[in-house]
Amino acid sequence: MLTARIVERAALRFTPAGLPAIDLSLRHESEIAQVGSVRKVSFEIRGRAIGAITESLLAAELGTEHVFAGFLSAQRNGRGIVFHIQSIESK
Repeated sequence: MLTARIVERAALRFTPAGLPAIDLSLRHESEIAQVGSVRKVSFEIRGRAIGAITESLLAAELGTEHVFAGFLSAQRNGRGIVFHIQSIESK
């Protein structure tokens, strides 16, 4: 689960199997207690969705915060990670 804002969204594309796919940039910001002090957490991560979930992601406004569920995997070139989105809920 990841609470984040959609900061960038690429155009809808289709996989070789004909499934709709979309790439996103997600921004997470929060605070968490660590060893008795508050730490700010802030990062951007690449997101990817394939299949029917793309409709919900296309309808979501840029800059709005959502709760995403999915999994992490390595990018094809082995540089960095991608968050594969399986569901989205408005926050």
